[in-house]
Amino acid sequence: MNLKRISPVLIIAIAGSIVFSACKQKEKEKAVVKTDSAASNKKKAICCESNIPSRFKPTPLAGAAVMAGPDTSHSGMVWIPAGTFRMGADNAQAEKDEYPKHKVTVDGFWMDRTEVTNAQFEKFVKATGYITTAEQKPDWEVLKKQLPPGTEKPADSLLVAASLVFVPSKQPVSLSDYSQWWTWKKGASWKHPHGPGSDIKGKGTYPVTQVSYDDAIAYCKWAGKRLPTEAEWEHAARGGLTDNIYPWGNEKVTEGKPKANIWEGDFPYRNTQRDKFYYTAPVSSFAANGYGLYDMAGNVWEWCADLYDYRYYNTINKPEGVKNPKGPSKSYDPDEPYAIKRVVRGGSFLCNDSYCSGFRVARRMKTTEDSGMEHLGFRCVKN
Repeated sequence: MNLKRISPVLIIAIAGSIVFSACKQKEKEKAVVKTDSAASNKKKAICCESNIPSRFKPTPLAGAAVMAGPDTSHSGMVWIPAGTFRMGADNAQAEKDEYPKHKVTVDGFWMDRTEVTNAQFEKFVKATGYITTAEQKPDWEVLKKQLPPGTEKPADSLLVAASLVFVPSKQPVSLSDYSQWWTWKKGASWKHPHGPGSDIKGKGTYPVTQVSYDDAIAYCKWAGKRLPTEAEWEHAARGGLTDNIYPWGNEKVTEGKPKANIWEGDFPYRNTQRDKFYYTAPVSSFAANGYGLYDMAGNVWEWCADLYDYRYYNTINKPEGVKNPKGPSKSYDPDEPYAIKRVVRGGSFLCNDSYCSGFRVARRMKTTEDSGMEHLGFRCVKN
């Protein structure tokens, strides 16, 4: 395929939310899909990546320009005690970037008990007039610098304020063809998470979604907080347990009492809703972990402060351990070498063992800073 032309899949990726490896995959995906999608596709858990970073120019209300809000308390937060743990791979589902498992020590910190909600984010927007990434038109001059040289500009009709929304397929599909369940929808934003016609009325206690890394940083500054490092996030998610797979222990997510909002059934076309939810769930709908934190598995992916480099764990693996790691100095993902990515953690309502298993505490994902998706949110921490 000619890299100078943008495939339909890559155009969807311009929404800044999902990786498709479009130039390598699209022609292959035209083959007939077997009915058992889980068995006929090699799992490659990349449901939260993008090969399109930094598609927008900074806005006057973005990032550092946002003034801090008046609340300096620890309301709605819990204290996470300092501790030493082994960070990384816990079971056979682990991906290469979860190795090697290594010793990490973190200082104590405060963490939001839940993911930031629609009501909390709305308060921030009303106080600052902030405009999120998804509500802005992509800037091609910025975008093209992060694409393979010579990539042609897509149609102007695609360079509009929009974001990615989840649309289930009607039947089994290839789990490598992400365009089968993600749609670039004009008008999708935190106020309209599923696109025009959807809204957040009556959903103040649901996690805010369709927020980029820049949006999360802006909120954190206004709230007098910050995003957690990846090490802080994993330490908190483990809830005081040692070398367990999930925030609650080792019982499979699909066994026993529902423990998280995930996709149960056959992804992406049949959800049994054993956990009672199809899309996002109100925060704290499931039991908290040992530190009193809710939804550290499932519901929505959560932004971390760290840049993503798939080799990072190798660089900090020392017998004596490492204290308060803050991530690599540069981002690098061999699948999308032009992209600048941040780590996201925790899984979402779309995670299923057939291709993602993001609800494991060690599971790492990555996506570009401009990404906004229907299953991506955040929570804050404070020293």
